[in-house]
Amino acid sequence: MQSPQKDRVRTPERLMEEIRGTRPPFGCVAVWFFGQESVVVKGNETVIHVDPFYSDYLEVRGVKRAYPALLKPVNITVADLCLITHEHEDHLDPWTLKVIAEQCPEAMFMAPKCCRAELESTCGIKPERIIDALTGEWMEFKGRGGERIRIKPIPAAHEEVETTGSDRSHRYVGYLLEMNGVKVYHAGDTVIYPGLPELLAEEAIDLGMLPINGRDYFRTSRGIVGNMNVREAAELGKMTRMDTVIPLHYDLFDGNSEKPGNFVQELYERYPEQKCHVMARGERFIYSCPRSFLS
Repeated sequence: MQSPQKDRVRTPERLMEEIRGTRPPFGCVAVWFFGQESVVVKGNETVIHVDPFYSDYLEVRGVKRAYPALLKPVNITVADLCLITHEHEDHLDPWTLKVIAEQCPEAMFMAPKCCRAELESTCGIKPERIIDALTGEWMEFKGRGGERIRIKPIPAAHEEVETTGSDRSHRYVGYLLEMNGVKVYHAGDTVIYPGLPELLAEEAIDLGMLPINGRDYFRTSRGIVGNMNVREAAELGKMTRMDTVIPLHYDLFDGNSEKPGNFVQELYERYPEQKCHVMARGERFIYSCPRSFLS
């Protein structure tokens, strides 16, 4: 008989077993956090990986993680959809995506149109498995077990809004997801640009995941592209009436990090009624929207 301490060890195998076996009731989604902006979101049955960055790909260029990956690409055996926000390697990780494509043959991949060539050539993903993330319109999918999934790519500004060929073909995107009665927003990498707060306020977002690492002259001079800071993220969550906010993009690389406690403090001092949750590495967080469990 194993001790309770051993039962709590978060091995990759146990994490995947947890992802596979979790079945949130209607009005809930499960979220797992794996650092930077890598999250897994699960409705009733469908498993969605957003910006899965599980390899040591960047270490060959001398860029080291602040802590080891909790999952390795070889561990990923459950994936119905992968959403990629842009082409930077800590978001479009070719070593991870190539393995997911091989081990999860039914998985589909959505990314900005400018990422298609890399997904096909470097990751070896067949063209028919790639969906262009054209912004501004909802797309509907049939998930695992017939689960209804809706996805709407949203323009992001990292640090500028950029299009690549058409008004709906943006270089950087975030994603709105509707699944299991919950609306989720994953912002990707973005600053706040004119029109973004108004766009999000119209969507009645239940759970918003926002980058908080910010930007400054010195990081920009080193080629590090920035995002909103803790104050901006707190303001965005509040003014767009997100029910709960989760901070992202603060923990994986020295020199481009932030303390999530600063985000919590900002909310506590300015918007103490705003719900938030800071996720532990590898944590499973079950979000329940305000409509859950109502008779």
